[in-house]
Amino acid sequence: MATKRYNAGIQRAKGLLEIAAGLWDSSLSSETRRAAEGVLQTDSRVGRVFRLSLGVKPSERASSIAISFATGSFREILGVAKGQYSMAWVNPSAMLTMAYRGKGLFKKPQPLRTIATFPSFDVMGFAVHESTGITSLAQIKERRVPLRLSTGDLPESDLAGSATMFTVAATLKAAGFTLADIKKWGGRIHSVPRPSDPRRRAAIEAGTIDAVFDEGIKSWGQTAIDNGFRYLPIEGAVLKQLKSLGYRASTMSRCGFRGLQQEISTVDFSGWPMIVHAQLPNQVAYALCEAIELRKEAIPTDNFKTLDMAQLCSNDDEAPFDVPLHPGAKRFYRERGYLK
Repeated sequence: MATKRYNAGIQRAKGLLEIAAGLWDSSLSSETRRAAEGVLQTDSRVGRVFRLSLGVKPSERASSIAISFATGSFREILGVAKGQYSMAWVNPSAMLTMAYRGKGLFKKPQPLRTIATFPSFDVMGFAVHESTGITSLAQIKERRVPLRLSTGDLPESDLAGSATMFTVAATLKAAGFTLADIKKWGGRIHSVPRPSDPRRRAAIEAGTIDAVFDEGIKSWGQTAIDNGFRYLPIEGAVLKQLKSLGYRASTMSRCGFRGLQQEISTVDFSGWPMIVHAQLPNQVAYALCEAIELRKEAIPTDNFKTLDMAQLCSNDDEAPFDVPLHPGAKRFYRERGYLK
């Protein structure tokens, strides 16, 4: 059998990708333990916003296909809709639903489709310490409680911010107050760049905060319960407003935490969808799915299982989506027997 090799350009491109991936296992990274799952999580000073462009020479444009990728949030979703990127990998699925429906930050429905939704179970947690006496979001507004609140980084604008902080802000807005109100009432905002930041766990255990509003629930949720925090229900008019934007309802019991005294409703934050423009050629969408299948053993998953191709199009609790599959992707999943 003939020896196989990539051409020199592909070798350099793949080599750079491997080097970039290796940086997350270098001395620039550190490990923290996720309490709920009992696993070590790698955190890093290296950036995590990924942009890659596989371009072509001007003379090759008629016969070649240029493909670009991005990871991120609102800007990247709009980038796909405007044709700036071929595909983006975003989190959570609700953000794509919002764009598709023209809700929230999106002034009109965006021409987007789903290629695959990778499994990643998560919910939003709105936790307060029992010593506050608070049992609902409404009480925070009524009593003007000066919470010492741990949450994500405060954005300069909604568009530049994270899906997490948009969700926190949307939930509080539906309840009739804002993060600025908490500060006005004498509270303090303790921002961390990610839910698993060790400073949050230390603050929970030391009692220097009395509220946490965030996702990434498995990294801090059990620690909060163990240190006297309770979860506030997201229900009634607040939940109705969030569902109108594109969020799905969920429950805290799905997290499997010890010490939950009752069922508590909340907002789902699951799913990592890969999205493309609705007008992406079918053959390209099909090929993207082929590439995922070819590399499924190497692609990391958030549920610690080998990637299951059928789950990428199953619309289940770990990988929900409310935006149609691209026709090219749909044909791939059907032909391979993944789509039921």
